[in-house]
Amino acid sequence: MSFLKSMRTAALAVLSVAVLGACSPSAEETSSPSPSPAASDTAASPSPSPSASEASPSPEASPSPSVSPSTDLSAIEVSDEDVPEVTFDAPWGIASTTTRVLRPSEGTQKLNKDSVVTVNYVGVNGTTGEVFDSSYEAGSPVTFALANVVPGFRLGLDGQTVGSRVLIGMPSSDGYPEGNQDGSIKPGDSLLFVVDIVSANFEEATGEAVPPVEGLPAVAEDDEGAPTVTIDSSQQPPAELQVAPLIKGPGEAITAESMIQVKYRSWVWSTGEVFEDAWAPQSGQLAGLIEGWKQGLVGQTAGSRVMLVVPPALAYPEGRTTAPALQPDQTLVYVIDVLDVQNP
Repeated sequence: MSFLKSMRTAALAVLSVAVLGACSPSAEETSSPSPSPAASDTAASPSPSPSASEASPSPEASPSPSVSPSTDLSAIEVSDEDVPEVTFDAPWGIASTTTRVLRPSEGTQKLNKDSVVTVNYVGVNGTTGEVFDSSYEAGSPVTFALANVVPGFRLGLDGQTVGSRVLIGMPSSDGYPEGNQDGSIKPGDSLLFVVDIVSANFEEATGEAVPPVEGLPAVAEDDEGAPTVTIDSSQQPPAELQVAPLIKGPGEAITAESMIQVKYRSWVWSTGEVFEDAWAPQSGQLAGLIEGWKQGLVGQTAGSRVMLVVPPALAYPEGRTTAPALQPDQTLVYVIDVLDVQNP
């Protein structure tokens, strides 16, 4: 992301981005099939903690006592408190990863297997009945890509709605088939998770269309849904920053402290040529971006598409000599899809 001022890593979003320097200041229940054998051996964790992701058995680990696996979650009770309590008769096991909706959402945004999600959760060992992990106890929700967690967590959340609370039960093969490092999960242990889905990234701008601003470049889409612009280069560019929402998204609003995930394209006003084609998700702190982004994106919401017309003083007044190169004193036109907003 060349609009960033410094090298940053979007660790929470599990999207590492090397960036260049800028020169400016009623419950439903569903069952999911088990993954392939290779996928079942993935030593990932629903928590982004590196130590938790090392699913290796402790020296004392031994297979859990045999239990007759259930085919559903009917034996599991979950309290409706802000911090849920899970009650069942241990030992307990389940045959395949299954999800039950505990608290439906009125929203419409659905998760998929590639979503980056922010959740609160508690994890309980089905064999012992003991809690082995809880973001509620840690005091704040966690954010991670579903592609990087244990298969059962990914299968259990795929297709669920942002804002809902769900119960996921998974067999050992979809969790930690070899146990985990601290021995709180042993080979053969089924796991239970209660998950509050706080938010998730959008794949593209989603929301209400906003009428275009007269006198600014016209925005259209190519065959793949990426933006194109028509700039009247014979006209003088605006002297001041122009902020023109094109789609108003339903998500969280950007603040000066936000971590944002975006995809964007930009063009040089004087030539109409593409300056940056970054139409793929990437993340960074708003505080590290060019001034035009810092001023123009505060208040915009996740799911939005926004056009910024940025004068040289708020972008690259001296130009750029590194790729992508830019002559001095160039006004830039950005079209940005805001995919996710994380606020402290």
